[in-house]
Amino acid sequence: MSYCFKAVIIGYKQNTFMHKILLVEDDTFLTDIYTTKLKSESFQVSCAADGEEALEKIKEESFDLVLLDIILPKIDGWEVLRKIKESEKNKNSKVIIISNSEEIIEKDHEVLGVAASLVKAEFTPQETVEKIREVIEED
Repeated sequence: MSYCFKAVIIGYKQNTFMHKILLVEDDTFLTDIYTTKLKSESFQVSCAADGEEALEKIKEESFDLVLLDIILPKIDGWEVLRKIKESEKNKNSKVIIISNSEEIIEKDHEVLGVAASLVKAEFTPQETVEKIREVIEED
């Protein structure tokens, strides 16, 4: 059983969720770190390790925010982003792009329909949570 799934079960039992987040990240170490931090901040977290799994989850559930890596196995993050924006369930979901590449991050947010972008190495998990809260509260 993945750590992400355990975190959702624990949070569900405690009934403490504020917002539902889809974390799309292929690095299991980062997935565990982000999941632990987000859970400790009372977020409900669903995880996808590749673009294909992310698209399945987007079809099944709606999310308040998607934390989306761009370099992913099977289907890249740009295609996932396009599908999010076409999805009836998730077209209004906020999207934060996370990447190791500064070049990817420099794209025009408004054109892409993303709320923010973060270079992974430049943000701690706490700073990432703060950015997530900022983006969610922009309404």
